[in-house]
Amino acid sequence: MRRVVVDMQNTLFADAISTALRAFNSDFCVYQSPKPANTADLCSCAQADILIMEVTAYTPWKLEERLKIRDEVKRENPARKVVFVVDENTEQKLADRVRQAKKDGLIDNFIYGSVSATYLSAVIDAL
Repeated sequence: MRRVVVDMQNTLFADAISTALRAFNSDFCVYQSPKPANTADLCSCAQADILIMEVTAYTPWKLEERLKIRDEVKRENPARKVVFVVDENTEQKLADRVRQAKKDGLIDNFIYGSVSATYLSAVIDAL
């Protein structure tokens, strides 16, 4: 069983990601964080293998705030994978910064919000 925590601004989007992951591979056990302040604790309690977080231009989903959560969950479990989701159409500069975070080794992967659910699921499965 691979445990995944999803932390998204939009609950509908979080539900869609959770459903897509479960449909893609029944081995995924998906937990949704109710708010960013709970994400690190949820990762710890669930013993998550993967954390998926949306990055936006607004608090508490800003890149800097997400990187703090990333630091906390990696400190507890360095093997835990962290993936950021960003809307590359409305937030082009932010998407560039997220891509740079991947290049700098700060995150394990990133996904644009416009990708299909199947592609997102395949990327997570490949981690």
